[in-house]
Amino acid sequence: MLVDFLKKGYLEEKDLNCAEQILYGADKAYGLGLDKKALKLAAGFGGGMAIENKCGALTGAIMVLGNLFVEDRAHESDRIKELTKKLFSKYQDEMGYIDCKQLKDVHRTEEEGCRQVIIKAAEILDKIIMEERK
Repeated sequence: MLVDFLKKGYLEEKDLNCAEQILYGADKAYGLGLDKKALKLAAGFGGGMAIENKCGALTGAIMVLGNLFVEDRAHESDRIKELTKKLFSKYQDEMGYIDCKQLKDVHRTEEEGCRQVIIKAAEILDKIIMEERK
Protein backbone atom coordinates (compact mmCIF):
# COMPACT_ATOMS: atom_id res chain seq x y z
CA MET A 1 0.00 0.00 0.00
CA LEU A 2 0.96 3.64 -0.36
CA VAL A 3 1.91 4.18 3.26
CA ASP A 4 4.41 1.31 3.07
CA PHE A 5 6.19 2.89 0.10
CA LEU A 6 6.40 6.23 1.84
CA LYS A 7 7.55 4.82 5.18
CA LYS A 8 10.38 3.03 3.36
CA GLY A 9 11.54 6.37 1.95
CA TYR A 10 10.25 5.96 -1.59
CA LEU A 11 10.49 9.34 -3.35
CA GLU A 12 12.44 11.14 -0.59
CA GLU A 13 15.37 11.80 -2.90
CA LYS A 14 13.16 13.37 -5.58
CA ASP A 15 12.42 16.63 -3.68
CA LEU A 16 8.66 16.45 -4.29
CA ASN A 17 6.00 18.53 -2.57
CA CYS A 18 3.33 16.86 -0.42
CA ALA A 19 0.76 16.52 -3.20
CA GLU A 20 3.36 15.11 -5.58
CA GLN A 21 4.53 12.56 -3.02
CA ILE A 22 1.00 11.24 -2.58
CA LEU A 23 0.23 11.16 -6.32
CA TYR A 24 3.59 9.70 -7.43
CA GLY A 25 3.50 7.15 -4.59
CA ALA A 26 -0.11 6.18 -5.32
CA ASP A 27 0.75 5.75 -8.99
CA LYS A 28 3.25 3.08 -7.97
CA ALA A 29 1.26 1.57 -5.07
CA TYR A 30 -2.04 1.29 -6.92
CA GLY A 31 -0.74 0.93 -10.48
CA LEU A 32 -2.61 4.00 -11.70
CA GLY A 33 -0.58 4.14 -14.92
CA LEU A 34 -0.13 7.91 -14.84
CA ASP A 35 2.31 9.43 -17.29
CA LYS A 36 4.69 12.31 -16.50
CA LYS A 37 2.20 14.87 -17.80
CA ALA A 38 -0.52 13.59 -15.46
CA LEU A 39 1.87 13.49 -12.50
CA LYS A 40 2.74 17.15 -13.07
CA LEU A 41 -0.87 18.07 -12.23
CA ALA A 42 0.04 17.88 -8.52
CA ALA A 43 2.85 20.46 -8.82
CA GLY A 44 0.80 23.52 -7.84
CA PHE A 45 -0.84 21.94 -4.81
CA GLY A 46 2.17 21.83 -2.49
CA GLY A 47 2.32 24.23 0.43
CA GLY A 48 -1.44 24.38 0.61
CA MET A 49 -1.63 25.62 -2.99
CA ALA A 50 1.30 27.92 -2.19
CA ILE A 51 -0.85 29.94 0.26
CA GLU A 52 -0.83 27.47 3.16
CA ASN A 53 -4.49 26.59 2.62
CA LYS A 54 -5.73 22.99 2.22
CA CYS A 55 -2.93 20.47 2.79
CA GLY A 56 -1.16 19.34 -0.36
CA ALA A 57 -1.12 15.73 0.84
CA LEU A 58 -4.91 15.85 1.02
CA THR A 59 -5.31 17.44 -2.40
CA GLY A 60 -3.02 14.75 -3.82
CA ALA A 61 -5.18 12.13 -2.12
CA ILE A 62 -8.29 13.62 -3.73
CA MET A 63 -6.61 13.26 -7.13
CA VAL A 64 -6.03 9.58 -6.38
CA LEU A 65 -9.64 9.05 -5.28
CA GLY A 66 -10.86 10.73 -8.45
CA ASN A 67 -8.65 8.52 -10.59
CA LEU A 68 -9.83 5.35 -8.86
CA PHE A 69 -13.51 6.04 -8.26
CA VAL A 70 -14.77 8.45 -10.92
CA GLU A 71 -15.74 6.68 -14.13
CA ASP A 72 -15.91 9.72 -16.44
CA ARG A 73 -16.65 12.96 -14.53
CA ALA A 74 -17.48 14.05 -10.99
CA HIS A 75 -21.12 14.94 -11.61
CA GLU A 76 -22.07 11.40 -12.60
CA SER A 77 -22.60 10.62 -8.91
CA ASP A 78 -21.97 11.92 -5.39
CA ARG A 79 -19.29 9.29 -4.76
CA ILE A 80 -16.24 11.57 -5.08
CA LYS A 81 -17.90 14.19 -2.84
CA GLU A 82 -18.56 11.59 -0.16
CA LEU A 83 -15.05 10.15 -0.38
CA THR A 84 -13.52 13.63 -0.16
CA LYS A 85 -15.63 14.48 2.89
CA LYS A 86 -14.60 11.20 4.50
CA LEU A 87 -10.91 11.89 3.80
CA PHE A 88 -11.05 15.40 5.25
CA SER A 89 -13.11 14.36 8.28
CA LYS A 90 -10.84 11.44 9.22
CA TYR A 91 -7.74 13.54 8.68
CA GLN A 92 -9.00 16.42 10.80
CA ASP A 93 -10.04 13.99 13.56
CA GLU A 94 -6.55 12.46 13.67
CA MET A 95 -4.32 15.47 12.94
CA GLY A 96 -6.42 18.35 14.26
CA TYR A 97 -6.32 20.40 11.05
CA ILE A 98 -6.65 20.18 7.28
CA ASP A 99 -4.90 23.45 6.42
CA CYS A 100 -1.20 23.53 5.63
CA LYS A 101 -0.34 26.42 7.95
CA GLN A 102 -1.75 24.82 11.10
CA LEU A 103 -0.41 21.38 10.16
CA LYS A 104 3.08 22.81 9.66
CA ASP A 105 2.89 24.72 12.94
CA VAL A 106 2.02 21.54 14.86
CA HIS A 107 3.50 18.62 12.90
CA ARG A 108 6.39 19.86 10.73
CA THR A 109 9.92 19.36 12.04
CA GLU A 110 13.26 20.58 10.77
CA GLU A 111 14.55 17.00 10.47
CA GLU A 112 11.56 15.40 8.75
CA GLY A 113 9.71 18.32 7.21
CA CYS A 114 6.08 17.34 6.65
CA ARG A 115 6.76 13.59 6.58
CA GLN A 116 4.24 12.81 9.36
CA VAL A 117 1.57 14.90 7.62
CA ILE A 118 2.13 12.96 4.39
CA ILE A 119 2.28 9.56 6.13
CA LYS A 120 -1.03 10.20 7.90
CA ALA A 121 -2.69 11.24 4.62
CA ALA A 122 -1.38 8.04 3.01
CA GLU A 123 -2.68 5.89 5.90
CA ILE A 124 -6.16 7.37 5.66
CA LEU A 125 -6.17 7.17 1.86
CA ASP A 126 -5.16 3.50 2.03
CA LYS A 127 -8.01 2.77 4.47
CA ILE A 128 -10.59 4.53 2.33
CA ILE A 129 -9.44 2.71 -0.80
CA MET A 130 -9.52 -0.68 0.95
CA GLU A 131 -13.05 0.03 2.23
CA GLU A 132 -14.25 1.13 -1.20
CA ARG A 133 -12.76 -1.86 -2.99
CA LYS A 134 -14.60 -4.40 -0.79
